[in-house]
Amino acid sequence: MPDHSDRSVAAAGSGSSSVGGGNRPHQYTNRLASEQSPYLLQHAHNPVDWYPWGEEAFARARAEDKPIFLSVGYATCHWCHVMERESFESEEVAELLNRDFISIKVDREERPDVDRVYMTYVQAVSGSGGWPMSVWLTPSLEPFYGGTYYPPKDRFVGGQLALPGFSTVLLRIGSLWRTNRQDLKSKVEAAAAPAGPTEAAANAGAALPPSLAAAAVDACGHDLARRYDAEYGGFGGAPKFPRPSEINLLLRAAVRQMEQGDQLAAQRRRSMALHSLTAMASGGMYDQLGGGFHRYSVDELWHVPHFEKMLYDNPQLALSYLAAFQLTADKQYALVARGVLDYLLRDMTSPGGGLYSAEDADSEDPHSYMTSTTTAAAAAPAAMEAGSERKEGAFYIWDHSEVVSVLGPELGPFFCLVYGIDEEGNCNRSSRSDPHGEFEGKNVPYIATQPAVAAARLGLPYGDDAAEAARRLSAAREALHAARASRPRPSLDDKIVTAWNGMGIGAFAVASRVLASEQQVERLFPSEGRAPAAYLDAAVRVAAFVREHLWDPAAGGGVGRLRRSYCKGPSAVAGFADDYSALVSGLLDLYECGGGREWLEWALQLQAVQDQLFWDPQSGGYFSTPDPASADADPSIRIRIKDDYDGAEPTASSVAASNLLRLADMIQERPLYDTTASTTTGHAMPYDEAARRTLAAFSARITQAPLAVPQMCCAAHTFSKRPLRQVIVAGTAGATDTGALLDAVHSPYCPDKVVLVMDPSDPRDMAFWRKHNPPAYDMVTQPAVVFICQNFTCQAPTTDPARVRQLLAQRQVCREGSVQPGCAGERLGELKERGGTCSRAGVMDRGKGAGNGNGEGEGGRSTDALEAHKLPLHAGDLLRSSSTCIYVSH
Repeated sequence: MPDHSDRSVAAAGSGSSSVGGGNRPHQYTNRLASEQSPYLLQHAHNPVDWYPWGEEAFARARAEDKPIFLSVGYATCHWCHVMERESFESEEVAELLNRDFISIKVDREERPDVDRVYMTYVQAVSGSGGWPMSVWLTPSLEPFYGGTYYPPKDRFVGGQLALPGFSTVLLRIGSLWRTNRQDLKSKVEAAAAPAGPTEAAANAGAALPPSLAAAAVDACGHDLARRYDAEYGGFGGAPKFPRPSEINLLLRAAVRQMEQGDQLAAQRRRSMALHSLTAMASGGMYDQLGGGFHRYSVDELWHVPHFEKMLYDNPQLALSYLAAFQLTADKQYALVARGVLDYLLRDMTSPGGGLYSAEDADSEDPHSYMTSTTTAAAAAPAAMEAGSERKEGAFYIWDHSEVVSVLGPELGPFFCLVYGIDEEGNCNRSSRSDPHGEFEGKNVPYIATQPAVAAARLGLPYGDDAAEAARRLSAAREALHAARASRPRPSLDDKIVTAWNGMGIGAFAVASRVLASEQQVERLFPSEGRAPAAYLDAAVRVAAFVREHLWDPAAGGGVGRLRRSYCKGPSAVAGFADDYSALVSGLLDLYECGGGREWLEWALQLQAVQDQLFWDPQSGGYFSTPDPASADADPSIRIRIKDDYDGAEPTASSVAASNLLRLADMIQERPLYDTTASTTTGHAMPYDEAARRTLAAFSARITQAPLAVPQMCCAAHTFSKRPLRQVIVAGTAGATDTGALLDAVHSPYCPDKVVLVMDPSDPRDMAFWRKHNPPAYDMVTQPAVVFICQNFTCQAPTTDPARVRQLLAQRQVCREGSVQPGCAGERLGELKERGGTCSRAGVMDRGKGAGNGNGEGEGGRSTDALEAHKLPLHAGDLLRSSSTCIYVSH
């Protein structure tokens, strides 16, 4: 694992807490020095008398009758660094804050609950929001004034005050608090008026009809089409953010419209998604040298990014590129997914296996103290000790001469032509790319020319050999990556967040199966050319880290509780709804990809705890925080918010709806310990009913503003297609042939399926399934086959992985009561009319023992032995109308 100890953001704040400055004595130390959050530690040596969020600060505010200044940000936030340098390190500003206010610092990534409550206020009163967030509160935590970034002094444009300086705001609020407090209290009352009851934002709505649920992806796809940038990809104008949930929605919409026979509409949706993915991967938004995506593009071209890299973006984007590879078999999408995942393994993985949160946008500028890359290693320590200025993107940008110096006379011009490196710089392609001239003369690599074309244009010997051109370009990228590594690196936020690690688990697990269908995998840096199994190992390591360090099985009366984050130890902050939903999703992926039953069992337990803590029994769906009356709640959080926007991260309810639907087709009944999401009868609510009520809670949002909740629309579409296709893979865990069948199952793009992986040689595994899904349990005791049934029509059995891929990729719908091409087999409706039954193994049985789908006895157990597991076709659990049941074993 890489050594990140020299660039942790705990030591990487600006000024007195800059990288390399850890050995210098600090003039100031405040209470934040004892915190774990890297962001809070950045501010531990400000002259401001900071408090963490907590009763100590609140009590002092009440005792001294002072307003609270609340500053919320995160460790890799560029403008947070700017405001720290300009204001929080200023002794004059600190004097004002320490005299008139009780100052509280909050890491929004550690305390998203605090951030949500007060960001809602700031957006309501100002019409916008962002970080750093600055809010002024009464001692009873009621907000009365707020904004985001404030410059140190008043800022004028055209002789008019455009933005008041921070000192001006502090002086004005301090004066009003002393002399005209009633005016401030009226602002509190006005702000509180629209908030409604303390459990607001419930988005209650009527039940979502199946027809509207099915059409949700159509409506959202239509809205995306109106915002689609046909020239550069993506949606809307600059700045452009990657929003994987939009890509997920478009791919779902394409499948739905193909199933409906509208091939033109399906092609449009598919093209929008693929064009956007290609454009993002071709631009500077994607780190062409090191892999991984930056936070967003400041221009419409996806070229010049805001350079911070966030963990929550990259696993989601990796899954989008994997889906594109499943749909197209285009290895370029697989290569991007590998580049993202290999970046996470190389640069963002802790020694224990957990995934770090982010890399900063800012770093010391190597160009300010060195004349060539060969002197970087020697110059960097001195420059850092001297506290060189930190600049946005300094680690990632290049001079033309640097590139040629590193790569030499052949590879240098080749790389420059492919990646658009210009002697005059390339950050002037759009007026939005560099509006302040920060990158004048500098280059951000982007794919400007295809490698083989560039080689041919330069007369290189591999101009007619695309594969060799790609290999030469890989060598160039790796050489530049090594040269770049000698520069001062951006700071690392080494906090390990539960929700984002859940995303990472899912991405690694899915990659381990999807990438198995690649042909002739090469090491094309930043892809390391890893065997797909390495990604499954990575998923298991991340899951094991979270279970060991962020899960307390004894908490909550022995039911267990998650912690939000880990940084040199677990945080005292409890997990939120999104931590549970994202982790459950990742664990379900890990289980379905062959990680082992233990991860499914933990997912079931986590789902039960999520229901207990966050479920809304009145309207359905999940609040982000626990019931204020419960022992798990923070009493300082007085408003429960139910998130209803799938932004950079999908909401807890959107992810949970999908989780519940998957569990509904995996587990017949909830485990006995799950008595949390109760109905009026006192019984545990079935997973599908909880999913239905979650979608109902958001029905108004889904139907009136689907673009706000694309991931929820995907869940609604899944709900409309229930019961899902069920794939049962039975075989010895870790066996080559079991792995081959799992690879085949995950090869095609088939989002509306669940996979049950069983090991008949493991008694505990079989006991679990006998208890929780008897039909599935019975299937694995039959002879080894792949058996597919859809709409009461059964296909011929197969054990061929290639045939499994073909069947799962098949989009044809076999109508009930008919036999169509590709729907071979006898109609189960006819069998039903003759009094036939279907064993819970999903095999037709006419009284001749275990059947093979054609009514021919295959030996096996006798009819009498199966009698207890027979059921009328109309009551089948695995074999139901519109379902597909696939049994794979060996």
